[in-house]
Amino acid sequence: MPRPFRFGVQLAKLPVPGWQDALRRIEAQGYSSVLWPDHFGDQWDPTTAIAAAAAATERLRLGTLVYDVDYRHPVVFAKAAATLHLLSGGRTEFGIGAGWMESDYREAGIPYDPPGVRIGRLEEALEIIRGMWTQERTTFEGRHYQVHDIARAVELPPGDVPPVLIGGGGPRILRLAGRLADIVGINPRLHEGRVTAETARDLRPEKVREKVGWVREAAEAAGRDPDALELTTLSFAVAITDDPRPVRELLASRTGMTPEEVADCPLFLTGSGAELRERIEKRREETGINYLVIQGGDPSLLERFAVEIVGPLAGR
Repeated sequence: MPRPFRFGVQLAKLPVPGWQDALRRIEAQGYSSVLWPDHFGDQWDPTTAIAAAAAATERLRLGTLVYDVDYRHPVVFAKAAATLHLLSGGRTEFGIGAGWMESDYREAGIPYDPPGVRIGRLEEALEIIRGMWTQERTTFEGRHYQVHDIARAVELPPGDVPPVLIGGGGPRILRLAGRLADIVGINPRLHEGRVTAETARDLRPEKVREKVGWVREAAEAAGRDPDALELTTLSFAVAITDDPRPVRELLASRTGMTPEEVADCPLFLTGSGAELRERIEKRREETGINYLVIQGGDPSLLERFAVEIVGPLAGR
């Protein structure tokens, strides 16, 4: 049986005042989660935003899409995430990745190491973080991090730790996710440290299937059940319309894809409600992707997406 559909919203910030009401509307519309990115610039700090959102809502899952491992020490991640999970009643999703946006690193004066080094840091950080969630004391000696007999982050209920979401686009990070994550984000590769005209082409249908294959193979090799992993994608453009041809042609001209490839690319959700539901169900059948996240900047679009997509599909 496929995993049931659920839908999330990514927010960088919300209007002030009124942010509490905005989150409650998203909750009432049937979305499963609200997730924050982790970048510098004019957007909210994700840890602070999760804490505030937990107090303003009752059912929404709250998390990150995704923390950058290089912006905080793993001991800080472990402590904050466990505290948020406890105080939210177990409603958090701990998304973390190896970092990709070169401009963030440059502006903050953080060394922008090669991808392999950053992925190595992520793997070590996760071992420390999970240790601090589940053990009374954690000691770790690695290439990048060393911790010595550090205390448990927070006393969590037995067996209730934040689910770990790891997103990525290349084979090494997705194989790491297959071994260690609970939720895996199927993303385009961003090896240049920025979004380019070529980025979307890395999520053509055949590339999505290849990426899912890396995840499943790694899970099996680690003795895990690949079907137990939840797979997610983030869409950057949503257009619910009975005539999607103009928007698909525009996106095709910007990405070097054909309009047909745009229609099948999970970065873009374009078409009538009926067509989108059909494509989303077909994608789940072919790849297992059941958790769709859209951008939350337009409240009217969120409302229409909830009526046309979330209501008919969520939980099915």
